[in-house]
Amino acid sequence: MTAYPFFEIMIIIINENHNPAFNLAAEEYLIKNAKESIFMLWRNSPAVIVGVNQSTPAEISREYCEKNGISVIRRLTGGGAVYHDLGNVNYTYIEKNEGDKFANYKRFTKDIIDYLATFGLKAELSGRNDVLLFGKKIMGNAQCVKGDNIMHHGCILYSTDLTVLQKALKVDKAKISGKGIKSVSGRVTNIAEHIKDKMPVETFIKGLETFMIKRYNCKVREFKSAEIAAINELKSNKYSTFSWNYGTSPEYTYHNKEKFPFGIVNVAFNVKNGCICDIKIHGDFFGSMPIELLEEKLIGVEHSGEKINAALKETDVDLFIKGCSISDLIKLFV
Repeated sequence: MTAYPFFEIMIIIINENHNPAFNLAAEEYLIKNAKESIFMLWRNSPAVIVGVNQSTPAEISREYCEKNGISVIRRLTGGGAVYHDLGNVNYTYIEKNEGDKFANYKRFTKDIIDYLATFGLKAELSGRNDVLLFGKKIMGNAQCVKGDNIMHHGCILYSTDLTVLQKALKVDKAKISGKGIKSVSGRVTNIAEHIKDKMPVETFIKGLETFMIKRYNCKVREFKSAEIAAINELKSNKYSTFSWNYGTSPEYTYHNKEKFPFGIVNVAFNVKNGCICDIKIHGDFFGSMPIELLEEKLIGVEHSGEKINAALKETDVDLFIKGCSISDLIKLFV
């Protein structure tokens, strides 16, 4: 095996699955079960990937994501929310945690920076965990430790739809006050814009794979059937669930106000474990029933349009807010 002053990669896993929940589950499976060093390249269909310490609703434009089929998945590592699509190249290192590996971003970004240099591009690690090209961000990185292993992963902006990125991560901060880690938006650019010999993302990935194989003389394999079964189970039981992707968010406060033909309606409530509590609805509207009875129906309900709709489907909202429909009310909540 080729000696290298940073570390040695034993195995490259070829992962052609584009399902975001599967890929995040695959990372957890690997960090908990790997007995050798692993490097994995992968891509996601459109998704917002939220940091483990973030309040999900405070980071995303939920309505936009739902309308456009953009998945929202929480990852194991910290840091801010990022947008993935098939123009984004993700890479993962799994290694035994020893020495100075944790928080050593220089160590884990060197291979990618060196690969970019083969295109005549001079990228550099900047700040805590970002890689810049011509002063603009092209890659973010994060790490976590589980048991004896460390995982380092990063997302490379190759030909990502930056317009969708901005819309998917855009949220009205006046409406949601979260207690989790906040994302920081910055100037970003796609690598594809700066490569002289234009190539599709698939060619870029294949080139990176070949670069790593030559550098480390490592073995290449796909996931085994038993691994896929275990990953799919983790995907179903964790990464596809509301409780993980939203319910584990730190507590946050939500408030919204809108003027309707039937009056002004204000809603304010706290959210704990993804569910509504301490709710108050007020305004200059009229109603024949006490608004407190409507508030009671929403306590403990998951903070999502679907669950609120289900909780109120047998309720005549017009009795509490004259002229108001369930759909009008849901607009205030999401």
